[in-house]
Amino acid sequence: MSAAVALAPSLEEEVEPGTAAFYRQALRTLADAGVPFLVGGAFAHACFTGIRRSTKDLDLFIKREDYDRVAELMQGQGWRTEMTYPHWLAKVYAGEDFIDLIFNSGNGLTPVSDAWFRNNARAQVLGVPVSIANIEDGLLSKAFIMERERYDGADIAHLLQANAEQIDWHGLVDRFGPHWRVLLAHLTLFGYVYPGERHRVPHWVMEKLVSRLAAETRQPPPADPHLCAGTLLSREQYLHDVERLGYVDGRLTHASTMTPEDVDHWTGAIPARQQQ
Repeated sequence: MSAAVALAPSLEEEVEPGTAAFYRQALRTLADAGVPFLVGGAFAHACFTGIRRSTKDLDLFIKREDYDRVAELMQGQGWRTEMTYPHWLAKVYAGEDFIDLIFNSGNGLTPVSDAWFRNNARAQVLGVPVSIANIEDGLLSKAFIMERERYDGADIAHLLQANAEQIDWHGLVDRFGPHWRVLLAHLTLFGYVYPGERHRVPHWVMEKLVSRLAAETRQPPPADPHLCAGTLLSREQYLHDVERLGYVDGRLTHASTMTPEDVDHWTGAIPARQQQ
């Protein structure tokens, strides 16, 4: 999607006035300082799909190397900053209101890089001109969120339904890389959810991914079958496999940037684990 595209204003009515003022000042502070950031989350989703829903936070994508500068700017406004999960997430607090500063995904698969800041659409968010995270990067981030309490598959279906013709399909396939099965799963579900719109996913995309699937099914089993990549989809639902059945945690392979300490910290934050 071209940076020249102007998206509609987003979520002014869905945010409490005091919270909106906090968000607005944070956006202006970062923009005035020239720190690169992208708006994501509910605000970006509303821009791309028209689906408006109330939100309790503002998601900003930043590069990890810019965090110290962002924290300094936020603290200069009298707000508190916190490196909540060093492998992917920090927060800015103004009382009970907060902003998420995202520089990776919770599974460590999608670090924010310079490539995220190319050809971004522009929008007015709470009256502030900002750049929006590209649809392709948003899809990649959402594709791996499959927790019991949160599943972003419907968001992906709506993004495809509203924007299929504007998507950089070559770039999207490249972004998923070795995780192409996850993309195929979501595209298959899109065709199920919208049977009359299956044709909007280019034929070559489905043929390429299905061809990969067919070729892979003909290959012999991997030398070490004891890998569970389910932990890349849910931090909780596959713990049985890695803690009791001896499977290798997919987050501790070269696919992810996470360390054993990151995994322990992220697992310890599961509400059910905190209650034990």
